[in-house]
Amino acid sequence: MPLAMPTVRTSATMKRRLSLLTLALFTATSYAAGRTPAPGKGAAHATAATTAPQDAGPAPVAPLAIPGVPMPPTLPQQASYVLMDADTGAVIAAKAPDQPWPPASLTKLMTAYLTYQAVAHGSLKMDQTVPVSVSAWHTGGSRMFISPGMTVTVDQLLHGLIIDSGNDAAVALAQAVAGSRSGFVGLMNHEAKALGLKSTHYTNVDGLPNPDLRTTAMDVAKLSRDIVRTYPQFLKISVKKHFTFDKIRQRSWNPVLFHDPTVDGLKTGRTKEAGHCIDATALRNGRRLIAVVLGGPSWTVSTHDIEALLDYGYQFYANAKVAVAGKPAGTLKAPLYRTTAVAVGPAHSITMTIPALAAKTLKTSVALDPPPAAGVHRGQTVGTITVSAGGKTLATVPAVALADDPPAGFVTRMMRKLKAAL
Repeated sequence: MPLAMPTVRTSATMKRRLSLLTLALFTATSYAAGRTPAPGKGAAHATAATTAPQDAGPAPVAPLAIPGVPMPPTLPQQASYVLMDADTGAVIAAKAPDQPWPPASLTKLMTAYLTYQAVAHGSLKMDQTVPVSVSAWHTGGSRMFISPGMTVTVDQLLHGLIIDSGNDAAVALAQAVAGSRSGFVGLMNHEAKALGLKSTHYTNVDGLPNPDLRTTAMDVAKLSRDIVRTYPQFLKISVKKHFTFDKIRQRSWNPVLFHDPTVDGLKTGRTKEAGHCIDATALRNGRRLIAVVLGGPSWTVSTHDIEALLDYGYQFYANAKVAVAGKPAGTLKAPLYRTTAVAVGPAHSITMTIPALAAKTLKTSVALDPPPAAGVHRGQTVGTITVSAGGKTLATVPAVALADDPPAGFVTRMMRKLKAAL
């Protein structure tokens, strides 16, 4: 046994050097051909085919569009895509958003999500040292190059998971959170159901090819929105272009980071089956969008298509507060009330993603019920408020009384009737 440790260290070092040599040769070849190196999974990492769908597939849709708003990009080389507003959750544009697709390394979004969840619940700490198992060390594909006997923290593993797309980091984190990979996969599927990811099923923690591993562009966008809203610290890692661990410096696998300074995440994935998948998020002028493309033929094409989606969303759509709680929107006329008229307004505020054209032509209409004989109290529903633009209804919200107003007294009512008769 005393002789075993030097043997393990030598083996780990040799494996890291061989892996780095392979990666370096592949990277050099890629750059020589005018391409960025391609992230991926398992043996497909360096050999994945750049096949694209045979046709453009279904036409894209823009659920929020009104007359005058251009249609979204077709992106014929993508199998599916989704463009979502991170604040409102509105889908701005989509193409085959619910088509099942192998997620490849996008699987690691959920691996990271559950790790951050464990930290938030106190079962893990970011500076906690995690033991590296032999199974984590032996995991193939993209790696951060950890091995048994190393000192590595949860924070370092998250960097290796998100930036390096390390399959070894994914296994180490899964074992730290759930004790085993199989136990962690169970947590992944449970959380997917809880988050409403109806078309996602996990079979592993890293995204290595499996016929039962699947997701959709819509589910990836939904999960990404939950990440940026619940664990925004994810973006502090995913925005980094490089990460160095154990004197090994690796470039982020996300090519969009190197083309667009407004992009700060989230993840990429590639296998032969999945193609070149990118899940990106950008922050421009305080507004965050999420763009997901699945099945692209190359990183160049998928990066271009991500940029086309982001540019479309920022140019033609905006977020607007179409209803403000407490702000008068109309008046309930009630001759038999003490004040004869009660201000009404939206029951709650509504912020919506709407076409930029619509922001200039918003119309608010109020439909009120007959005034209750017993009077009204503040917050009581008395009708509905509808916000529209270009003939399209954007939102409907209950109209509520903004003040108490009881029935007028007998004498007051009689005086009003007498005055009206004169």
